[in-house]
Parts: sequence; C-alpha cells; structure tokens
Amino acid sequence: MDKLRGVLDFCIHHQTVLSYSFVSLLTAASEHIFSSVVFKCPCNSGNMLYGSIFLIVPAFILFLLGYVVNPKTWYLLTGVCSLDKRAICARYRRTLVLVTASASVAPVTWVAVALLGASFYECAASGNSLIKNIMCKDKGQQCQDLVAKIPCNPKFSEEVSKEALSLQAQSQLIGWLLIVVIMAIALISTCVKRCCSPVSYLQHKFQATYLKKEEEVFERKVQEHATRLAERNVDDFFGDTDPASFTTPSNTDWQNISLLYTFNPQKQYYSMLHAYVNEKRGSSNRVMQGDQNLLVSELVDETSARESGF
Repeated sequence: MDKLRGVLDFCIHHQTVLSYSFVSLLTAASEHIFSSVVFKCPCNSGNMLYGSIFLIVPAFILFLLGYVVNPKTWYLLTGVCSLDKRAICARYRRTLVLVTASASVAPVTWVAVALLGASFYECAASGNSLIKNIMCKDKGQQCQDLVAKIPCNPKFSEEVSKEALSLQAQSQLIGWLLIVVIMAIALISTCVKRCCSPVSYLQHKFQATYLKKEEEVFERKVQEHATRLAERNVDDFFGDTDPASFTTPSNTDWQNISLLYTFNPQKQYYSMLHAYVNEKRGSSNRVMQGDQNLLVSELVDETSARESGF
C-alpha cells in the first residue's frame, strides 16, 4: 500500500509533465503507425503534395484539437462577445498565448518525429523542383526523374549525388534543429517571464497554493449549492407548495468573478473571487486596473510545471 500511495503521490505532483509526456508518446506512436502502415509515397510528380499533406495536415488537426480539449479555450470564449471593456483585451491575448503553447505540444511532436523518421520529408522533397535542381545540377532530366523515385528505392540517392546530403539526412537535421529551437524558445521565455514577475518565489508559491485550494473549495460549493437548488425546485414541483427563498449569485456576480484577473501588488488579491469578496459587490471591476505583469492563469501553469520539477 505504501508503494502504491507513493506512486499515486508521484503522479499527482507530476501530472502536468506526465500528461504532456503521454501526449507526446501517443503522438509519436501515431506518427509511426501512419508512416509504416498508411503512408505510401507515389514516387512520381505527386510526391511534393502527398508528402506535405502527411507532414502538415495531421499536425494542424492536432493543433486544433489542442484548442478544443483545453478548458481555458472555452473560459476565454464564453461570454467574451458581450464584454465591452477593451482594457482586458491584453489579458485575453496573453492567456491565448498560453493556450496556444499548450495546444502546440502534439503538433510539434508530430512534425519533429516525422522529420526524424524522414519518410514524409523524403517523399515531399523528392518532388520539389528546387531540391531536384540542387541535387541534379548539370545532370539533365534523367537525374531529376531518379530523384522522384528515391523514396521507393534508396539506392537511387547514391546514383544521383554522392557528395550532397541524402534526403533522409536533411530531414533528420531539420528535425533536430526544430527540437533545439523549440527547447531554446521555451527556456528563454520561461526565464524572461520569471525575471519580470512582480512577486518573490515564496509569494509565488503561496499564490499557487491558494488558487489550487480555492478551485477545489469552489467546485465543492458549486456542487452543494446546485444540489440544494435542484432539491428545492423538485420538492416544490411534486409537493405543490410555495418555494422557499434561495439566494443565488446574479449574472453580474458570475461575470465579475469570471474575468481574467491580473495580480496587483498594491492590494494583493490572489484571484478575481478574492478581489470580489473584499471589494463591494457591483464594484469589483475596479480591481482589474492593476499591474499587468502576472496573470493568474500564468501562475497556475507555472505552478503545475514547478510541482513537476521544472
């Protein structure tokens, strides 16, 4: 039991990295199945189109699915058309960047693994006129015809050019370059964001813990409140009695706590709900006018990553 509890604790504390790792592994496995079972390069003039579709279209589909399955996407979109305040647009854009980065995990994995596998790129590149001209410089049309057949018979690659890099080598180099660039961008952006944070590391950690607990308590209270309201309405329907009074937050209240909150060092509210409770009802929009260096949504993402050891 102790070992099982230890495994569960490890999974809980590292759920963000484990989820991204699972998505990456699943994407890599899917790419391997596609390249070995489904993908068959035609080895003719249609190589460029066929290979490009298998390389790009699945990545684009995974990118869209990343938006669809991310709850923050719907958090941003729900009711946004009814908001007349342009001042919060910057906050929505910054959160959209976070959602986009999360949605990019699967498609980037697909492209990187596909490039390392080289099948899709080799097929697409062998049909590209520019690459044909480079590989068959001063060798005539027969050489270009051989380039289109390289995906079906790798021996043609040596006949075309022994000095130039093979299409597979080109693909793998591009794949590793893509991985290095993505890792560098992720590291630099994380460092810059941490350097610009308006709070210290310990306060940052406290905020994250508060937000996590607030979400847990809020979800529990929502269930309890909705259950009591449902029971009251159903009892009244079957009992034919006047319904008892029941207090429910107004639409304005819900909208106020649903806005994206930016941490304000002067007031030190840790969420929109925290600010709303401490300010008078109906005037909580005032707390939106604060420091824009740290969004609460950014804090949640950083916390999950930090708990995972990153």
